[in-house]
Amino acid sequence: MPKDDRVLVSFESADDAAVVRLDGNRFIVQSVDFFTPIVDDPYQFGQIAAANSLSDIYAMGGTPLFALNIVAFPIQDLPKTILSKILQGGADKASEAGITIAGGHSIDDKEPKYGMVVTGEVEKDKLIKNSGAQIEDALILTKPLGTGIISTAIKQGYADQNQIDIAVKSMSTLNKTAAEIMNDLDVHAATDVTGFGLLGHLLEMCKASNVSAEINFKNLDFLPGVRELAEKGIIPGGSKRNLEFVNKDVHFTDSMSAIDQVLASDAQTSGGLLISLSNENADKFLDIFNSTAPFPAYKIGLITKRTDYIISI
Repeated sequence: MPKDDRVLVSFESADDAAVVRLDGNRFIVQSVDFFTPIVDDPYQFGQIAAANSLSDIYAMGGTPLFALNIVAFPIQDLPKTILSKILQGGADKASEAGITIAGGHSIDDKEPKYGMVVTGEVEKDKLIKNSGAQIEDALILTKPLGTGIISTAIKQGYADQNQIDIAVKSMSTLNKTAAEIMNDLDVHAATDVTGFGLLGHLLEMCKASNVSAEINFKNLDFLPGVRELAEKGIIPGGSKRNLEFVNKDVHFTDSMSAIDQVLASDAQTSGGLLISLSNENADKFLDIFNSTAPFPAYKIGLITKRTDYIISI
């Protein structure tokens, strides 16, 4: 690939968004994400897809500026009202983030898909990458895990309404508040937890920072009923692949069952932020965030010097 000195972060670093210098200390942050429906309600699907797209900007310490829609829809096979509800969900979530959807592109496709290109900005000293984690940092996770298992349960008709409602609330909640608090503290590294799961994204952070991490499984928060669903075999293929991918770099203690290992690897949609910062700032973050957030954040572990296993849990 040709080199461009203006491009500060690209796909090579496994960060959440691309970062390009405009002038002086002003940087543009941009990311794109879209996927097929994971819930039955089209409006909720639009909200979740938009929140997921915005999350990459928040994870980099950026402020969203505007978005473009990406839409695939079987216009001859499904009512246009469904498409309208999807787009309304995205528009309402963008409005909540304080941005405008300035346009987009659509195609006729057999399977619906929706997401956004989101453009944001960040000042040089506010940019947060996944490569700055420091030894003795605390690790904070701002949303519960288990959306991959719940989404699979919805498709298979096993999820009850309470499980669906809580999962939808989690996935449609913006990471805006977490990002705003994070930007007022000295955060060393951050990423959002999405398709690669907690362990996959933490592995990327540790490799980029040349450190290891210790996770306390008991401190991980899961959506209601996730363990019971997993024990019934309701596990998405992506979660199984995540576990297989990280297995050589992760030491699971003897107390962790096969189900525990899958739960820690569950592929997320619109998950929370995984943040590496000093213990003192971690306590400050939790005090502020947990006073208003719909889902509490937790300290889930710490960063250590590099060891044979990159992650111990």
